[in-house]
Amino acid sequence: MGVRMRAVSQLVFGGPEELLVAEVERPEPVATEVLVQVKAAGVNPVDAKFRAGVVPWATLPFTPGWDVSGVVEAVTPGVTRFAPGDEVYGLVHFPWRGGGYAEYVTAPPRHLAHKPAALTHAEAAALPMAALTAWQGLVDTARVSSGQRVLILGAAGGTGHLAVQVAKTLGAYVIGTARKEKHAFVRGFGADEIVDYTTTDVAETVRDVDVLFDLVAGDDAAAVVEVLRPGGILVSATRAAAVPGLAERGVRFTSLGVEPDYASLEMLNGLIEQKWLRVHVERRLPLTEVAEAHRLIESGRVKGKIVLVP
Repeated sequence: MGVRMRAVSQLVFGGPEELLVAEVERPEPVATEVLVQVKAAGVNPVDAKFRAGVVPWATLPFTPGWDVSGVVEAVTPGVTRFAPGDEVYGLVHFPWRGGGYAEYVTAPPRHLAHKPAALTHAEAAALPMAALTAWQGLVDTARVSSGQRVLILGAAGGTGHLAVQVAKTLGAYVIGTARKEKHAFVRGFGADEIVDYTTTDVAETVRDVDVLFDLVAGDDAAAVVEVLRPGGILVSATRAAAVPGLAERGVRFTSLGVEPDYASLEMLNGLIEQKWLRVHVERRLPLTEVAEAHRLIESGRVKGKIVLVP
């Protein structure tokens, strides 16, 4: 029997109560992988979808979690970017096997970047999936440029509050949607305007948007696409199919699937070092409270991110 560790083990699909901490065998890195001692693991809405069995390729049993921050424990032949003792963070193996809700995880070096010294492990673990979604959506896909108007649906969420900051660093005029009680939070990250979608018709309030960044599950984007000017783009991290009638209005649509990308993480590291990007961790919970972490993330009321600490 190999070295043992604690990890969240899911044997059946279902609710948060199916997430159980167990003692399992520690994974061993194969060639060109590293072994990371996990100091913190981020919790994302997609984690709950895998847990519930909504994602068709999820297979049991498995250990959830893709956002990690930790210390390199061991490297294998072929690894040149890291050495034992390096502090790293990243999005590992997404969207396939994760393994982040554990004391150790293995990963290809290209899924990881050096952790910014200014961040705690909890803060770093909160970043990868959300920050990469914001970066890949606004920079790589929408190619936001200075002076453009960007509307972010769900601006107070884990990805939303980071997307506000990324858009501002690009020189955009940023409008976010959030409940009234979260307006001060979103404004603190640089949003120029905030609309309370619970009391205000966003489609009647906002106009001439160049980029609509959809981070909210449901039909919110379909209800407000008329805010986009001709030539604008809807980038959705939640919709697989385009809203009907976009092409006739001269509006483009892209469904965004985030992917591991160490080069983008290193670009984000630069923003962090210059204090242009910061992450809000709402709650830090021990691994044993993983079910509570999932209840919180599914409530839709969390500002920023939830993090597990093994």
